[in-house]
Amino acid sequence: MPSMPSTPSAPAASVLDLAPVVPVVVVDDAADAVPLARALVAGGLPAIEVTLRTPAALDAIRAIAAEVPDAVVGAGTVISPANVADSVSAGARFLVSPGWTDALLVAMKGSGVPFLPGVSTTSEVVALLERGVSEMKFFPAEAAGGAAYLKSLAGPLPQARFCPTGGISPANAPSYLALKNVGCVGGSWMLPADAVAAKDWARVESLAREASGLV
Repeated sequence: MPSMPSTPSAPAASVLDLAPVVPVVVVDDAADAVPLARALVAGGLPAIEVTLRTPAALDAIRAIAAEVPDAVVGAGTVISPANVADSVSAGARFLVSPGWTDALLVAMKGSGVPFLPGVSTTSEVVALLERGVSEMKFFPAEAAGGAAYLKSLAGPLPQARFCPTGGISPANAPSYLALKNVGCVGGSWMLPADAVAAKDWARVESLAREASGLV
């Protein structure tokens, strides 16, 4: 396991302003984490969300934090206070959850890194605004109403900003990114399973470059 650098990187100021597209990465083999992250960074996508969906996720975050200094690595699918603590300890510089509870929100607020709690309804957005949180993940974006839904929220809730994730593709990403209340989108289309399985990092870099050019 790679050792952590003696001086950890500073947290990101805002997840929404790191890059227009945030790759959502599922790592099955921690050995893939560093070359995958380097390919994404070379392609212009430095903000990388590693989801906590596999046993290799925390080791992947540690490796990227230690060996890819130009990457801003974060943890996704954060659903418990324990996930928050483990992710930050591993080197995550931001946190993303598919939803939120008060206990999870307290843990994320106390983590010292920026975070995006997940919402899919207007009431959830209002509840977060009431708790002093204005930056959120909109998930599952396409299933929950898509760009049209987010556009409709901009009038009554202009203070809320979003990272839509879930069903985002090169075809619909520009529609989301054109909205004034969207800071970035999350997606995994630049990480096709066959390319990752074949360790075809050149293809990943090429797809990342195409994604970074969407805006």
